[in-house]
Amino acid sequence: MTLRFTIPSAVLLCLLTQPAAADVLLIESIHTAPINSEEGVPRPTRSMTMDQVERRFGQPTNAHPSVGEPPITRWDYSNYSVFFEYEHVLTSVLHR
Repeated sequence: MTLRFTIPSAVLLCLLTQPAAADVLLIESIHTAPINSEEGVPRPTRSMTMDQVERRFGQPTNAHPSVGEPPITRWDYSNYSVFFEYEHVLTSVLHR
């Protein structure tokens, strides 16, 4: 009795004998990010208006023009950026 290998079965055999590889998520970097509080980096929260942000956090160091529809605007501060949809905060993102 002869054993015949076809090309697909030979490729499958090669793949099954290779060591498995995977990427590693760095979960600790998520847990060490400063929180949005006085202990972390205070920054605007969702749904604040542009006027509220400006009154509480001051003038941004850079205000980018609106882009797209709905208009998305970005204000940069020293430690974070704030993203607005129309006049309301969508999110604020810490600079790394």
